[in-house]
Amino acid sequence: MWNRPWRYAEGCTIGAGLLITGFVLQLTTGKVDTALFRYPVNLLAGGAYLVLILVLHLLSRKSAVLRWFSGLEASITSLCFWLVLVVLMGLTPQVAPTELPSGGLIDRLGFNRMTTSWPFMLLFLYMLTILGLVTLRRLSRFRLKDLPFALNHAGLFITLWAAILGNGDLRRLRMPVTEGAAEWRATDDTGALVELPLAIELKSFTIDEYPPKLMVIDNTTGKALPEGQPANLLVEEVPLSGHLLDWTLEVTDFIPMAACIADKDTVNFVGFQTEGATSALYVKALNRKDGSRREGWVSCGNYMFPYVTLPLDDAAVLVMPEREPKRFASEVTVYTQDKQKKDALIEVNKPFSVAGWKIYQLSYDETMGKWSETSIFELVRDPWLPVVYTGIILMLAGAVCLFIYAPKRKEN
Repeated sequence: MWNRPWRYAEGCTIGAGLLITGFVLQLTTGKVDTALFRYPVNLLAGGAYLVLILVLHLLSRKSAVLRWFSGLEASITSLCFWLVLVVLMGLTPQVAPTELPSGGLIDRLGFNRMTTSWPFMLLFLYMLTILGLVTLRRLSRFRLKDLPFALNHAGLFITLWAAILGNGDLRRLRMPVTEGAAEWRATDDTGALVELPLAIELKSFTIDEYPPKLMVIDNTTGKALPEGQPANLLVEEVPLSGHLLDWTLEVTDFIPMAACIADKDTVNFVGFQTEGATSALYVKALNRKDGSRREGWVSCGNYMFPYVTLPLDDAAVLVMPEREPKRFASEVTVYTQDKQKKDALIEVNKPFSVAGWKIYQLSYDETMGKWSETSIFELVRDPWLPVVYTGIILMLAGAVCLFIYAPKRKEN
């Protein structure tokens, strides 16, 4: 080993050395603190890193050792070592940065916080450096047929370079807003209060729900039956007939906006077209084995009205689970520091972008359900995202060029 020309053995040794060094640093200093690499530190460090790669490339013209780092053996070995950690990250449950360390071996080695662990960072930088040197080496002797290779590798380098540098500037905040009020404060992952250069006023919050469904649960354990593969009957319209376990069910009435009227012996539901209404089904049940019959109201209840079930026998109860939200959205007005005022409808997977921030519909007050007057937003700001998109566009252009410059087969 270490006699020129270097081969795969030297590459594996370098990768193993970086891996061991990373574990030593992880055990002695803890995880990498990404907060230290925020603007402008990350921009200066990223610029210095690019200059370093360029200098190494220029020096490689006179150094066989440096030329090896832009060769096939270095590329394959560095990528393999880094991919091993990526696979381990996929196999190990990752925990939030704010969670307290468990003190176990997996936590101490950084496997459950892989992207901020020293082994991951060292091997990532090693692999990225080799990727940069490979790209510069091909560009230094560029020919038109090298265009797909250059675009793919340059795009990948820019994407990874920007993603790692932008990690410190990425901000992900949580903001609950009450209907009729404007809010400009949010909390970060640590629970610290952050004042923002924008305010969100919630005009209204709406939820569209899926149709109700019926299930049978065990009266003693509370588990849905049959255990492991619970069955349910979706009530999309009434009247409706169906089967659950040994019971034939007939749904004769459905009140989507209902109020419960209960006395000592009976429970009844009536229409209630106002805030706090729940949903109720009137069900007739026939046991196909012994011919026994049951009938009555079933309701999922809410913060105002009780949960109502229909006992079928000593072991089973017919219930209506809470209706699942199909769509929920917030009608808002956003105010910015430069006196902009923008109205928007924010839904799940349909964020609103303003002043460099993306506002996502995250959640709502689940205890109030469809009558929630609080909407919870997630605000994300990633100033490096345009650079990441630039790298992705270059890779897409490289993929297109692969088809254009692909060698054509000679026909006999």
